[in-house]
This record gives sequence, C-alpha cells and structure tokens, in this order.
Amino acid sequence: MAVLVVLFGSLIVYRSLGAMGLSFFATWMESARFALATLFVFTGVAHFGRERKDLMAMVPPALPRADLIVTVTGLLEFAGAAGLPLASTRRWAAWGLILLLVAMFPANISAARRGVGIRGRSHTPLWLRAPMQILFIGWTWLVR
Repeated sequence: MAVLVVLFGSLIVYRSLGAMGLSFFATWMESARFALATLFVFTGVAHFGRERKDLMAMVPPALPRADLIVTVTGLLEFAGAAGLPLASTRRWAAWGLILLLVAMFPANISAARRGVGIRGRSHTPLWLRAPMQILFIGWTWLVR
C-alpha cells in the first residue's frame, strides 16, 4: 500500500507545484511522469535497503541467484525512473519499465501464494497485488 501512497501523494504534490507556477509540473501528464519516476525510485531503493532480503524471498525458488535478480531489477527501476521525465528517453524508459513489470509479475504471484511479506508485515493478497501491478503497467503506458 505504501507504493500507492507514494504514487498518488507525489502526483498531488507535483501537480500542486505546477499550479504554483513550476513549469516542470505544468500539466497533469508531466506530473504523472514525475510521480511514476518517484515511485520507481522509491521501489528501487528497497532493492538495496532493509527490504532486500524480503525482496530476495519474493523471487520464485526455481530461479537462481535471487540476490543478482534483486540487484538488476533495482538498477533497472532506477534507469527507468531517470528516463521517464526526459522527452528523448521517455518511450524507451516506459517500454523498459513495462517489460520489467511484466517480468516481475510471476514473482509477485509467487510471493502472494507463499505468503512472503516485507519488513515483518503480512503479504499483499493476490486479489490486490494483481490489480496494482496492472495499474502500474497502465500508468507507465499512459505516460510514455
């Protein structure tokens, strides 16, 4: 749920800044791009922080090197976040993030089925996790 707070909270903050005259956030679409970039920075940081072990546990057991997978996905989230606000890299970043989200979806399903939580909190149930993943994919497609 924290990711939804980050996404929608940052959207409101950025759009408010746009309403106050900051040109970076002059439109809802620009604010949405920055909000999504903020979301991916937020989730990317988790790949290297206290949540790292929990994220490694989310990787399906059949896949080798959960540590490497978590590192690479975190770096890809940072790269996508950096590319979204820039017109010259926006489409590449968006499509890369969409592919990343699709690739990570089986891990989210696996984690939900195995009851893997983050930082001692219970896992997000599959009925909520799946629509959230679809929301992020759709939002990323929209801002491309």
